[in-house]
Amino acid sequence: MSFDTVLIANRGEIALRILRACRALGLRTVALHSEADRDLRHVALADQALCIGPAAAADSYLDSDRILRAAALTGAQAVHPGYGFLSENADFAAAVAAAGLVFVGPPAQAIRTMGDKVAAKRAMRAAGVPCVPGSEAAISDADAAAALAEEAGYPVIVKAAGGGGGRGMRVVRRPGDLAEAIATTRAEAARAFGNPMLYLEKFLETPRHVEIQVLADAHGNAVWLGERDCSLQRRHQKLIEEAPAPGIDRAAIAEIGERCARACREIGYRGAGTFEFLYEDGQFFFIEMNTRLQVEHPVTEMVTGVDIVVEQLRIARGEPLSIGQAEVVLRGHAVECRINAEDPVRMLPSPGQVTAWIPPGGPGLRVESHLYPGYAVPPDYDSLVAKVIAHGPDRATALARMRAALAEMTVEGIETTAPLQRRLLAEPGVQAGGFDIHHLERLIAEGWLEAGNDA
Repeated sequence: MSFDTVLIANRGEIALRILRACRALGLRTVALHSEADRDLRHVALADQALCIGPAAAADSYLDSDRILRAAALTGAQAVHPGYGFLSENADFAAAVAAAGLVFVGPPAQAIRTMGDKVAAKRAMRAAGVPCVPGSEAAISDADAAAALAEEAGYPVIVKAAGGGGGRGMRVVRRPGDLAEAIATTRAEAARAFGNPMLYLEKFLETPRHVEIQVLADAHGNAVWLGERDCSLQRRHQKLIEEAPAPGIDRAAIAEIGERCARACREIGYRGAGTFEFLYEDGQFFFIEMNTRLQVEHPVTEMVTGVDIVVEQLRIARGEPLSIGQAEVVLRGHAVECRINAEDPVRMLPSPGQVTAWIPPGGPGLRVESHLYPGYAVPPDYDSLVAKVIAHGPDRATALARMRAALAEMTVEGIETTAPLQRRLLAEPGVQAGGFDIHHLERLIAEGWLEAGNDA
């Protein structure tokens, strides 16, 4: 499992983040890039770079055959997929292994099991992790779904077993609407994910979104690195994340964290992963596991001091975890804002040329970005252009530092979500903490966006 050269099968800020972790371990790097990304920073910094196709992701970053050929051409022995693209594709992980390369991530079977939400819930129940009440297998027909819905109690939510990103789900509040919701969601699931299987579960009205970061090696060791609160969302997309989650009993967090670590050992998980939960009325309910690095991993790094990407690489080399559970100590508070190239009101993509980029600085600040003046934000990929992370001895300080950072940051030529995030950080409900996942949507419904800029 030893390797000295890592092929980075991704782009943008996460490719740069992986490159830096490789350098910290003395590893050589190979940067793959599309024709649209040849001028990105990680391409210039890598030991070797290779263009693998046109801008369209299907012909470059999602083409597993091209990636494997690139590995063979460059002599890379390991592939780090980052997040998005092929990072949670079990077939790709299996193909990497079959080619005699190291996949920097969990085994293909673990990805396959946890990527199927029905199989994942079954595995988590077996490991003692609490799940949302609902189907333990894919729903077969409308009659079976109706019986499950009555047992769980309305409202319920119908979800695609292979879905993600906020797609492939319908909330059903009345029995008469269930059949239509199933038909519509099944068609969407088949079209978007190539998997028409559905499951049904109780719809929680005011939950928070809380997730547990884990690391597991091939020697039977697994640790959890605290939790993150990702409840500030719009259209199921996270805007601001923080660690630790405010207002949740630490003993309850520790209990669920230990169950997650135990589940990793029981399912033979390896690498970094995240257990996502809905939290309501003092109870945690498992919803899914992300078998990859998360966009928001820096907030956990800031409060624990653990370099999660370095640990991924060390685990992939067959080394044991460098830390034990007793050494995981949370210090202070961290907040992350995902800066997307989007209209901050309508949340529509805003590709274009960046005419000015001045990142913020100051105590406790970290910026992850691939932006530079003159960079043309392409319309072909995810709109994330930067992540700003603020750390402080307490939550109030972290929030204040983030507001100052967003006020200082300069991005011109494109619209970004930064003005919305700056306003949110001053909103009383956000400042108080403990809000649920519908908080921003309620604010929007009440006309908060049109009420003026109070930042």
